[in-house]
Amino acid sequence: MKKVYINTMGCQMNVYDSRRILDALFVLGYEETLFPEEADLLMINTCYIREKASDKVFSMLGKFCQIKQERKNKGLSTYIGLAGCVVQALGDEVFKKAPFVDLAVGPQSYHRIPELLAKLERGQARSIETNFTSDEKFGALPVAQARAYSAFLAIQEGCDNFCTYCVVPYTRGCEYSRSASEIIDEAKQMVDSGAVEIMLLGQNVDCWHGLGLNNDKEWGLARLIEELAKIDALKRIRYTTSYPVDITDDMIAAHRDVDKLMPYIHLPIQAGSDGVLKAMNRRYSVEQYLSVVDKLRQARPDIAISSDFIVGFPGETDEDFEKTLDVVRTVDYAQSYSFKYSPRPGTPASLMKNQIPENVKSERLTTLQALLLERQKAFNLKFIHQTLPVLLTEKGKQDGQLNGYSPYLQNVHVTLPEEYLGKIVDLEITNATASSLTGQTIQERK
Repeated sequence: MKKVYINTMGCQMNVYDSRRILDALFVLGYEETLFPEEADLLMINTCYIREKASDKVFSMLGKFCQIKQERKNKGLSTYIGLAGCVVQALGDEVFKKAPFVDLAVGPQSYHRIPELLAKLERGQARSIETNFTSDEKFGALPVAQARAYSAFLAIQEGCDNFCTYCVVPYTRGCEYSRSASEIIDEAKQMVDSGAVEIMLLGQNVDCWHGLGLNNDKEWGLARLIEELAKIDALKRIRYTTSYPVDITDDMIAAHRDVDKLMPYIHLPIQAGSDGVLKAMNRRYSVEQYLSVVDKLRQARPDIAISSDFIVGFPGETDEDFEKTLDVVRTVDYAQSYSFKYSPRPGTPASLMKNQIPENVKSERLTTLQALLLERQKAFNLKFIHQTLPVLLTEKGKQDGQLNGYSPYLQNVHVTLPEEYLGKIVDLEITNATASSLTGQTIQERK
């Protein structure tokens, strides 16, 4: 078989996309390799959310070019491909920046990769595909393979919110929801190939509104989750990413009523100041956000909440930043992601006045991350001497160690034989850090 190496950057959606690219290439006789030097096809699935991620793409492409030349010297042919949001944002500019790239596809067009490879092998010129037909993409892909005990499943793509800092509407397009039957079929295929847990993905996953099983009316996300929970061998269900004011009462009730829905939600607030939120074009206030948090905790008191934060947004004052810290203290997040504001070309925020100096952004990020880390460690320490059901998903770095996830999406280590991979095991937590838990065996769950 030919071999393909894929470097995946960015979000979980890109991880899902890369796995579907592998599914499509498998039909052509490709298998994945972890070593770029032996690959017949070198690919990067790109992210354009932050400037640093975009810069890394072209740095890595330079290394790919060297590998391509070294293989050519040995009489081996190699293609270089680029996929994802950088392609969608830059278009033909990709070929000007990296003329050795052979094919480029946007995030809605990677099902065209086999066709573009076939054209290259027939001697045709390099090409780029950046259309926005999500329905065509999903319909053209082969049967999904889980490739992991915890698998990603895209149910919704694109976004209609147009936050002033975000490129997603321009690179992923407007909101598109797959039908319930498509999603359930893919979930069953993933479970049949080994998945025990499925994470439902969407740029704005709470807005999923696909046709129901009989195609007679639309369902909401809560109804979909209830149906997925009927798959016996599927033990855990998660979803991300949520937009705070799009979470319905039905979805909140699902956290109370659906046992397979894990007690965890990623609920980005981005900033703790109403003024900054308005400038970001986020459609909620801090008060509305905290109200959603209260409702979730009333429905499921043990629910773990994570978030995203952007510091140094144009016009953010010291007072605004202090309000963000106040929100962190109020919500008490289990884990979070935080970044300095990065202006992306073409977004309204990149043209705003009062851009924050880089050193101020760095200072604020350091302060915020210290508080978030403190809260995350405190959350994990609460579980010492408690018993948690842990899904073991992969081998750890130490000999005889396995890694897995608690219901609250904490990373857990335990010393057990490989035969426990893919199983949910009750572990007594013996140690905790800000980033992970350590457990010892109690018993395996059926």
